[in-house]
Amino acid sequence: MTSVAKWSNFSVWRGRLPHWRADGVSYYVTFRHRRPLGEDECADLFAALVKPQGRRWDLELLCVLPEKTELVARVAESPSGTAYELSDIVEKAKTKAGKAVIKRSGERFPPFYSESYDRIVRDESEMAGIWESILGSPVSEGLCEDPEEYRFLWAPGTD
Repeated sequence: MTSVAKWSNFSVWRGRLPHWRADGVSYYVTFRHRRPLGEDECADLFAALVKPQGRRWDLELLCVLPEKTELVARVAESPSGTAYELSDIVEKAKTKAGKAVIKRSGERFPPFYSESYDRIVRDESEMAGIWESILGSPVSEGLCEDPEEYRFLWAPGTD
């Protein structure tokens, strides 16, 4: 078990799920979609999640699949010196993409569940496993033969 004492400014808050926060850590985030997304909808969500890159967070890996989204990111410091809230960044992106989907489809509600699952990546071994899983997910879902072919997969050096 990893000691939380190694994390700076550690805190926990709770929605329906517990959310751990600390300074200078990488987070694994995932959320399911209410229904499979079409290609344009995946593009909307992907663009909304990449937009804060370099300002509010540093994306390490992002994959938008038709039925779920997964990412690894480090939250940046705001001008006031405190870290941006991870859930604010994710939820704003989901809201923006959701509005675009609703406008195009005429649906009543966006196709994303309201809360995301997130966790602090605890060590290099766990990070390696997460990377392997996310990078392999488009192939394992039958969406492509090679992860580099998948349009909604972003990793450093691919933007």
